[in-house]
Amino acid sequence: MVEDRTIMRGRVTVYSVPGCPHCIQAKATLSTLGVPVCDVDVNKHREIRAQLKELTGRSTVPQIFFNNMYVGNNEDLQKLDPEQLERLVLSVRQEPMSLDAPPVPGENNLDSDGEIDGAACELSEALRNLILKLYSDHLSEDGKTVDYKAMSRSLYFERYCDLAVQLQRVELLSLSREEKLAFFINVYNALVIHGNLRLGFPKNIWQRYRFFNYVSYFIGGQVFTLQDIENGVLRGNRKGVAQLLKPFSRNDPRLQVALPDVEPLIHFALNCGAKGCPPIKTYTPQDIDSQLRAAAEAFLENDDSCVIDSVRREVKLSQIFKWYKTDFGGTDEKLLNWVFEHMGASQKKRNLQTLLSDGKVKVSYLPYDWSINSTD
Repeated sequence: MVEDRTIMRGRVTVYSVPGCPHCIQAKATLSTLGVPVCDVDVNKHREIRAQLKELTGRSTVPQIFFNNMYVGNNEDLQKLDPEQLERLVLSVRQEPMSLDAPPVPGENNLDSDGEIDGAACELSEALRNLILKLYSDHLSEDGKTVDYKAMSRSLYFERYCDLAVQLQRVELLSLSREEKLAFFINVYNALVIHGNLRLGFPKNIWQRYRFFNYVSYFIGGQVFTLQDIENGVLRGNRKGVAQLLKPFSRNDPRLQVALPDVEPLIHFALNCGAKGCPPIKTYTPQDIDSQLRAAAEAFLENDDSCVIDSVRREVKLSQIFKWYKTDFGGTDEKLLNWVFEHMGASQKKRNLQTLLSDGKVKVSYLPYDWSINSTD
């Protein structure tokens, strides 16, 4: 008997965000199975975030369903053996979707090429969406390398450069805290990519110092470097790593834009272009705090960023926690409590809770991967 592989009754649903390497790898794997895949961009359809968290217990992406069967994230998908995968594919071919299927919002495919009216939040998200489109087009299937040369020749990059000029017309002083967070995080991440494409990648500590103190945008009538955005605006005008002075002096007009207090969660949203950085995402002011908490939770779930060694009674963390330790309380005890409070419900969190309740815990820091994910 020859099976008719063209008749499908169900579907695979993937919840993802553009430019996410794990999402790209998962969708590349699924594309080889010959089954329909419904890709739901949770950045575009934020109304289903809470539903997804209830369904899976996770706020990270991708999350994958074969019909109603929850498979998990990309790592879970890659771990499936051929027999398990074939059974899931067979269920999609033979079983229709039920009424309690995972939510798929109505798609809005309008792609406006109109001008942005200068509103900060709309403009920054438009910039970020163009950058994420570039990543989607030029990331390798495993998400580990990027063809930056091809990206720099893309029409989307030309559109991005044209749009970035409009930042000079943005009115910054009227922004709320939430709007400032979303706007400057999005602009920072976009500026890093723009700088890398135009100037090349910093390859050592001195080049990185120059890059982050030189690469800038003209925003709202003022020049903002990457250093200014991170440490001046988002960290409430605090000294950066290896900086002797605060970014903004007392009479600097940009000081009016700075947030009143440091925002520790920004460290899990800013991407400096290195492999050790958190993934690139687009942020919106409407639910910025929950978005940032989700980013922190995802970062701490990753063993490249946080390792709990119960035998040695040691917690190994990303260098980010060392560089900005004052933002997380300034002491090992306060740092570990902050980490615990911002972990998702997981075995890793339970292991940390056990260590903290049993007494003294050693804190050490993992090597930071400064390499650039370029194909060059």
